[in-house]
Amino acid sequence: MDDIAGRILRPETIPERTPVPAFDLVIFGAGGDLAMRKLFPALAQRSREGVLPGESRILCIVRKQEDVDGLPKQIAKRLKEEGLTPDHIHAFQQRLTIVLLDAVKPETYKALKTALGDDGRVRSFYLSTPPDLFIPICENLAAADILTPTSRVILEKPLGRDLASAREINDAVARILPEDRTYRIDHYLGKETVQNLLVLRFANTLFERSWTGRDIDHVQITVAETVGLESRAGYYDKAGQMRDMVQNHLMQLLTLFAIEPPNLLEAGAVRDEKIKVLKALRPIVGPDVERYTVRGQYGTGQIDGQRVRAYADELGHLSNTETFVAIRCELDNWRWAGVPIYLRTGKRMAQRYSEIVVTFKPVPHSIFGGGSCDKLYANRLLIRLQPNDGVQLQLMMKVPGSGRLKIVPRQLDLRYSTAFDERTPDAYERLLTDVIRGDQTLFMHRDEVEQAWRWVDPIIAGWQEYAPHPHRYAAGSWGPSQAIGLIEREGRSWADPDFE
Repeated sequence: MDDIAGRILRPETIPERTPVPAFDLVIFGAGGDLAMRKLFPALAQRSREGVLPGESRILCIVRKQEDVDGLPKQIAKRLKEEGLTPDHIHAFQQRLTIVLLDAVKPETYKALKTALGDDGRVRSFYLSTPPDLFIPICENLAAADILTPTSRVILEKPLGRDLASAREINDAVARILPEDRTYRIDHYLGKETVQNLLVLRFANTLFERSWTGRDIDHVQITVAETVGLESRAGYYDKAGQMRDMVQNHLMQLLTLFAIEPPNLLEAGAVRDEKIKVLKALRPIVGPDVERYTVRGQYGTGQIDGQRVRAYADELGHLSNTETFVAIRCELDNWRWAGVPIYLRTGKRMAQRYSEIVVTFKPVPHSIFGGGSCDKLYANRLLIRLQPNDGVQLQLMMKVPGSGRLKIVPRQLDLRYSTAFDERTPDAYERLLTDVIRGDQTLFMHRDEVEQAWRWVDPIIAGWQEYAPHPHRYAAGSWGPSQAIGLIEREGRSWADPDFE
């Protein structure tokens, strides 16, 4: 066993990075928050590792003349913060071409057409913009004859704000590009631990045989944030936590957790199974929103010893937009019938973490009496996505000693940081190179997006009628007390974030 572990963990056994074909990547919204925080650092890391061919280019779309000179300096500053060396930063900057263009003005696309030239390489267009620009950008690219037979478009979430607007975007893009060249991105699908869900289930007989309602008591999926509005006030107050997090991130985590085994690890097969999960979600409509959902909004409080303002104070006016959502849902299918699945996500919570907790059913009868243990705890599988990503399995264990038998819960613990020697790449590093390679496995089909909206829209509509005002919770807490009642009225409780 030690020899096997050694062979797995030695750096020389880990496959080298596989280079991608030569490409041109065009980033709309290159001066925005997402591009600066995630896209450029991810591309620079891939460039440093030798994954990106030397002739590949990154074309940055800006709207103002001052950005033509200012953007490279901003990017260099950001990459320095990421720890890249001056040589790596300089090499990455050689790939950059700044293009002045107004996304809604067709005549300005001539500059982009000229910059791209006619070299025949893969062209990918990343729309890191508000969703109301998706349609005009795609239409203008087509009108300017910029799209080639190998061109791809990457659409950032959120895709619309309801089913009708999502369909409008999908229909418009489909008139220009086929589905197999449309990449709807959700960066949670690029996280190592999320991808490991498929490996955990389908490469380990131990888990797949027990991954049913016969053995699992309930499931919790939590995505907790400590940040508030930051620079997203205008967008966020129109969206809220349901549209911003539940409709995409939590729905994707739920589908990957609950899917049936696909025939192959291939985009079409995986997507088909995910859509089946979304279709199996039991609708929550009308007055049921009061029983099965909780929406909240943070007030003043403390995080890390610092006082933080209430949502309304950060926003500058009163609002009924939710910053917290908890939902009890069920899947109506053979594997998961009767298993409660609890979703929880919020801003300004006590800690920042994302995890899936699977609680198995307790043993039917305990043979350990006479003070051996206070309680036999159910086995629990904890899949931590961030931070300290890894997997824990809680088991009941005997305390060493020759005296009275004593049993306590302990964890089998696997952390990415200690189990593997190489750096864990950011989600965008994987997803961006998957686009260039033409692999859609970790991207959403239009049917997934629309089916998620079909489930979410009635809940939002129900809130307007039956729960128009969100419950208040203190910043730095775990949400409103009603969220505790949502799970505790069934004899369960939210798992403590003890994966340190």
